[in-house]
Amino acid sequence: MLKNKTRYRKKVVILTLICTLLFLGLTIRLTYLMVNKSEYYTQKAEDLHQRERKIKAKRGKIIDATGKILADNKTVCNISVIHSQIKEPEKVVELLSTKLGLSKEYVEKRVKKVSSIEKIKSNVEKEIGDEIRAANLDGIKVDEDYKRYYPYGSLASKALGFTGGDNQGIIGLEVEYDDVLQGEGGTILTYTDARGVEIAEKGEERLEPKDGENLCISLDINIQEYATQLARQAMATKEAESVSIIVMNPQNGEIMAMVNVPEFDLNDPYTLKEGVDSISADTSEMDNKEIQDALNKMWRNGCINDTYEPGSVFKIITAAAGLEEGVVTTKDSFSCPGFIVVEDRRIRCHKRGGHGSETFIQGTMNSCNPVFVSVGLRLGTEKYYSYFEKFGLLQKTGIDLPGEASTIMHKEENIGLVELATISFGQSFQVTPIQLATTVSSLINGGKRITPHFAVKTTDTDNQTKKVYRYEEKEQILTEETSETLRMILEQVVENGSGKNGYVEGYRVGGKTATSETLPRGRGIYISSFLGFAPADNPQVLALAIINKPKGTYYGGTIAAPIVRQLFENILPYLEGMDYNEQRK
Repeated sequence: MLKNKTRYRKKVVILTLICTLLFLGLTIRLTYLMVNKSEYYTQKAEDLHQRERKIKAKRGKIIDATGKILADNKTVCNISVIHSQIKEPEKVVELLSTKLGLSKEYVEKRVKKVSSIEKIKSNVEKEIGDEIRAANLDGIKVDEDYKRYYPYGSLASKALGFTGGDNQGIIGLEVEYDDVLQGEGGTILTYTDARGVEIAEKGEERLEPKDGENLCISLDINIQEYATQLARQAMATKEAESVSIIVMNPQNGEIMAMVNVPEFDLNDPYTLKEGVDSISADTSEMDNKEIQDALNKMWRNGCINDTYEPGSVFKIITAAAGLEEGVVTTKDSFSCPGFIVVEDRRIRCHKRGGHGSETFIQGTMNSCNPVFVSVGLRLGTEKYYSYFEKFGLLQKTGIDLPGEASTIMHKEENIGLVELATISFGQSFQVTPIQLATTVSSLINGGKRITPHFAVKTTDTDNQTKKVYRYEEKEQILTEETSETLRMILEQVVENGSGKNGYVEGYRVGGKTATSETLPRGRGIYISSFLGFAPADNPQVLALAIINKPKGTYYGGTIAAPIVRQLFENILPYLEGMDYNEQRK
């Protein structure tokens, strides 16, 4: 009996000790949670009673060289419903379906859905959002938002680009400078009770968004509009597939205009346009991939995304390399019987009867193929290829637009005499229009390789400069003496040669024509182009016009040179009449 009592007491002591230790542990844990974790669990409790809604930041504007806004923001509304707060579901369904143009079934399904918040429609016109808000029905949330808006519609569409539903850049400058333009989003916090009903007394807490910075670019709306007008006229007149025009400052690489017609409506970028690169606007029989491929084709920027055989404009590069290397001088004589034989290949001149005896300057004025084949052969493959590298032709230009294509050139070891001959007058390889314009700019500006670009600076909402973009001054790729000689020769091409249709009364203009047949040859499909610059002695503007697949007359000197002439006739006085570089600072 005594033993049983002793055992019982021991059990009581052990149980008491265990309970004491458990109580002590719980006390310590509770004290730890109340003291050390109080903020954490207070926040968790608040989170259970908080409902968060995002506020988009206002995207920065894109502003041209004259101060005109090319990409702006339009206030729109996002309409949502909160199931637990709706008191009159029938009225909510009726109001939203009527005002938003949605079916009652669609709205009713979302009104009945038990969730913290259910979006009904985004990008609703502000006037409609205000009307819905004025109805003052419980459970409807109307949040103001921003939608990208392009005041000039299709102008410079393939350079500017556009944004998606999430306000992020999709193509063009919009995506290239997305991190600058986008800004930082904010939030709206509301408090609810255990049933999810909003507590009106607590109101809302707002974390305001930070607006994106404005992007100031070198594109000039006046030059862009006129160049676009000329491109559309040429496309209609020649029934061409497309027309591209680049206008840039050859001294610093600033792009004043970039035209790719047909363009597309930036405010409606997902609607296919009839006649855009043979795309049909009827999508009824197209699957999603076909539609997306068609859209990508419509959005494609031919000035940077596509390559082409440059034809005789490339003779500028051959001339520069030949003059710099000393294998040809302005006084050298050549004889053109209408062709030149290289190995087993008879390469024709565009003038079947030949040009006869001519100097190098006359050969350039005449755009004589045998003359430039001779210069290329004198250079030889190794030396000529080294100039491709030196001039930057084998690298991308570094333009601040996405998707720049690379030059398609033979490998050096695959360049035989025939390939060397055809390269010398601009055939059997391909470059982008921006690469050609950039390389020629660098050869005529005194010999310094430039970086083509749009971005000049960014500013904040108070128009204070935040960042100025600097572009590296690259190596000297040509001596100033050779550059001067090259400008003189190209001025003669316009004054008295094949580029005479690019002549502008009262101005010194240099330039070069080109007509290249597309592959496969023999189909009679051509690309016509003209590159011009002015003033010839100190170039401040360069323009390259390219007409793809024109009908009828297709010679670059006949149909492309007049585009640049008309462009210069209007923009040269305009640029002279304003302190252009000072205005953009």
